[in-house]
Amino acid sequence: MRRRVCIVGVGMTPLKALSPEVSYKEMMFEVANKAYNDCGINPRKDVDTFICCSEDYIEGTSIFDEYVPDQLGGALKQVHTIPSDGLFGVCAGILQILTGEFKIAVIEAHAKSSNILTPDGVHMCALDPIYIRPLNVNPIFIAGLEYNSFLYNHLFTKEDCAEVVVKNKKNALKNPYACYGANLTIEDVLNSFPISYPLNELEISSYADGACVVVLASEEVAKDLKKKPIYIDGFSFIQGSPNLEVRSWDFPRATEEAGKRAYEMAGINNPNREIDFCEIDDTYSYKELQHAIALNLNETIINPSGGSLGMGYIYEGTGLMRLIMAVLQLRGEAGSFQVRINNDLPRKAVVQSWRGIPTENSCVLVLSRE
Repeated sequence: MRRRVCIVGVGMTPLKALSPEVSYKEMMFEVANKAYNDCGINPRKDVDTFICCSEDYIEGTSIFDEYVPDQLGGALKQVHTIPSDGLFGVCAGILQILTGEFKIAVIEAHAKSSNILTPDGVHMCALDPIYIRPLNVNPIFIAGLEYNSFLYNHLFTKEDCAEVVVKNKKNALKNPYACYGANLTIEDVLNSFPISYPLNELEISSYADGACVVVLASEEVAKDLKKKPIYIDGFSFIQGSPNLEVRSWDFPRATEEAGKRAYEMAGINNPNREIDFCEIDDTYSYKELQHAIALNLNETIINPSGGSLGMGYIYEGTGLMRLIMAVLQLRGEAGSFQVRINNDLPRKAVVQSWRGIPTENSCVLVLSRE
């Protein structure tokens, strides 16, 4: 029988535009305790491996992984850092558990976005230093070009993308973890301040502060823990190319390929019929549509949590945030934003993340509660 990995514990702070009252270490400690209490484990005794998803440029500290272990309960234990989205950290934890050498893994990601004085300068460092960075264009400008290409090559309009913003911000009003919920109209979105044609201000996910922790366990261990496990039936991650000149601008090929591999592993043949809802990347309004098409989920409930547009964007924690929202739904713990399928709890979900321009990096997980 194939070895399976489960999600057994989650912890997350409500997102905030500003959080001067806490440090990133305090946020990490808070969500780690929530996650450990959620599944009933002691990190010093039970956890075999810790993974922190963080990037030195974003943290403003070189060799940032040295500042991670204490507040997670991982001092003198195996801890490693992945400078990528939190879902990539989850995949790393899954692979470690699948070796049979590890039973429980902890994945953490966070953001103190309000501490970053020059986010555009940080983002510029991700661009090719020879051909792209000297042009002095930031990722928002490139997102506008991508958006324009998407509209030109597909049967979508600006109004369709604006509707994504309206939906997600309205969903976020029901979500106590979200900080950017709002009742908007399509006209509000279309008339918001133009940033990089055709991208308007309200179509860009706003930065937030927050932290997330997810606890993974082997199926054998999960059965003896506090909560009923959520199973990871399939997973895949694709790095793609960071070079803007060699990748598709109108369609996320990496997301499509990652989705195909995850579906194959999970035995999913018709995602629109077999998947009850999804939490996918919506860093920009058009990205939700792109990723839904790539994952064949255009007829599924999308981002009932409000997505990043409604909840906020927390850099490396964004994918982990999407995962926690999906876990709460499958457990029936989403409260005011709980999804019901024929008066029953959802059974299967897809979670997807994208690290942002200029990358094609995409990760896809298929989850189930059975």
